[in-house]
Amino acid sequence: MKQDLKAVQEVVELVTGGWRAQAVYAAAKFRLPDHIEVGLSRDGELAEAAGVEERGINRLMRLLVAMGVFEWSPETGYRNTPVSTALLDRPGTMRDMCLLYGEEFYTAWGQAAECFRTSTAGFELAYGEPLYRHLDSHPDLADRFQRTMKAGNLFFDHVPEIFDFSGKTVVDCGGGNGHLLSVILEAAPDARGKLIDRDHVVPIAREYLAGTVGLDRVELFGGDMFTSVPEGGDVYIFCRVLAGWSDEDAVAAFEHCRRAMTSPSSRLLVMDRMVVDNGSTVLPALWDLHLLMTTGGGHRSVDRFRSLLDRAGLDIERIAGLPMETTALIAAPRA
Repeated sequence: MKQDLKAVQEVVELVTGGWRAQAVYAAAKFRLPDHIEVGLSRDGELAEAAGVEERGINRLMRLLVAMGVFEWSPETGYRNTPVSTALLDRPGTMRDMCLLYGEEFYTAWGQAAECFRTSTAGFELAYGEPLYRHLDSHPDLADRFQRTMKAGNLFFDHVPEIFDFSGKTVVDCGGGNGHLLSVILEAAPDARGKLIDRDHVVPIAREYLAGTVGLDRVELFGGDMFTSVPEGGDVYIFCRVLAGWSDEDAVAAFEHCRRAMTSPSSRLLVMDRMVVDNGSTVLPALWDLHLLMTTGGGHRSVDRFRSLLDRAGLDIERIAGLPMETTALIAAPRA
């Protein structure tokens, strides 16, 4: 049978995607963008700075230049591009995400076939315990995980555009390092905040919020949002924290919020990627599989969230779009 050469080429591009990802990971691991940033532009210089064989650097950089990660010319040597600049070892770049995805999460994806066969998280298959339990006992990895989550929060600055937080007490459930809460409080100077997350995350949030909006406007709670949430909130937020948990867990968290709400004007916001079975774009479908691989969870559809909120006595009153294919559901307590 005569092969469709275009289809064959597309298959090759797809199945070698992991190789490309590992090449980018190696560049970040060796801090090659940082070495180039300070003027090292030749294979030998980069190899010495990174502690790598020069021939290995030459072969790695050949691919990365072809991929557009770096630029090369005989006169100037290697130069950074916007892509490699995003991998510099600096706060707010994508380097931590690249390292996490190139190490622990890449190992988890190595269990893909067994994960799909059994619906057991690839991370648990690879490491012998669930992701969040593993993070609890590996503080360095937990810190990187939190920094990675922050790097993926490009839509946070747009959240105050879809809801008026003025004068409200905002409770961020599973609020991580406090980045979203700080954005909201900066946009609404008369608002106050409360944040609940696991005990080992609270010190990270305290440090971040102290350096942004100040601790006089926030209260921090170490605990389990599926057991209880802080009372007295006008707005309860769940931002990208429910995908790794069961429907029963989500309903329990929503019920806690419903009981803790102070008035009929209180609201609950869910912000996440939503999946659709027909006509899906790549990014939500890809992240849905990644959640299966890392936590055993997955993204939900708007209708599925509507059902879970309904069980907790909440009704969706408005749906708003956010960047990075993120959707915000604004729910009100049922009278």
